[in-house]
Amino acid sequence: MRSGDKLLDVVIVNYNSGRQLFECLESVMASPGDERCVAQIVVVDNASADGSMDGVEALGQKVRALRSKTNLGFAAACNLGAARGESPFILFLNPDTRIFPDALAAPLEFMSSPEAEGVGICGIQLVNETGQPRRGCGRIPSARNFLYPALGLTTLSPRLFPGVELAEFDHASDRDVDHVMGAFYLVRRELFDALNGFDERFFVYLEDLDFSQRAREAGWRTRFLAGARAFHLGGGASRNVKAARLFYSLRSRIIFSFKHLRLGKAIAVLLASAVVELPLRLVRALGRGARHEGKDTLIGYARLYRDLPSILKVAFSCRSAY
Repeated sequence: MRSGDKLLDVVIVNYNSGRQLFECLESVMASPGDERCVAQIVVVDNASADGSMDGVEALGQKVRALRSKTNLGFAAACNLGAARGESPFILFLNPDTRIFPDALAAPLEFMSSPEAEGVGICGIQLVNETGQPRRGCGRIPSARNFLYPALGLTTLSPRLFPGVELAEFDHASDRDVDHVMGAFYLVRRELFDALNGFDERFFVYLEDLDFSQRAREAGWRTRFLAGARAFHLGGGASRNVKAARLFYSLRSRIIFSFKHLRLGKAIAVLLASAVVELPLRLVRALGRGARHEGKDTLIGYARLYRDLPSILKVAFSCRSAY
């Protein structure tokens, strides 16, 4: 990577992120790689109502703000932000992250090297509040990787009954993986354009996993770099809307299954998610004495059942188009 090259457009989707958004932006702009690597930082706001976008433009000429009057969803907002740039790499960055000094230059250096030929997606080490690594890598799921969590088996033994998360990987070394978490998702623009970006039928959750699977099927690799780091809070604004988070995660799981799995397996995931998982969640909440969790679960599932016909319509449209 030559000094002075503007290789990177950063895209951040904001939805009621509060002060986290400014902390994220300040960490990007303070990074040693910002001045020589970053062409622009595009903040796409999904109709936030908390004032989190106030003063964003004042942070500098490099920051562009796109304000939507409605919540477009994460995938659509990412696509909108990506379309505003033309740099060879796009970094999709969650507003609940704060990058460390090496987080931009190191992955760009790698992605510009001969070693990265054929690598289309790159992720880095994500750490929690105490500096411990988060499990930010995942596997391309089979039906069982959705069924095990839905049936409560992953909680009993993640190693015997793995979910999508690559929990057995200690995230202490560089390696090729199936998927890296979308909180820090560095993509070659040529790949992003070739795949027509994120599938906007995923309103939020699993749009990054779907993209990783499509990239892999197109012959591209995904690389995890342990040496570069960013703080990731996890959950972000969705921490405060747990019922909605549950609904959208179930919705995306069903759509993903119908898009990528055989029909019989997709139906099995649907039944496990919509029928079996509800009582198991309620029992766990009752056992912990977590009444609010039980209430959120009921609200999330009520919305799932209400919207199930439209969800299945979307799911089958994915299946016929894929």
